[in-house]
Amino acid sequence: MANQEIRELANKSGIRLWRIADRMGINDGNLSRRLRRELPEAEKERVVKIIEELKKEA
Repeated sequence: MANQEIRELANKSGIRLWRIADRMGINDGNLSRRLRRELPEAEKERVVKIIEELKKEA
């Protein structure tokens, strides 16, 4: 599955994908569609950074 490491990190961190999408300023459906195909490295790093930020806030 594409972007498995992002999905697992979000799941282990207890962060829902809709919260990541909200922080990115996009619709959660759009994030789900983007995750169907492997993201470019820069976008992966952005998503991981957002997950880490949300984890610290929780």
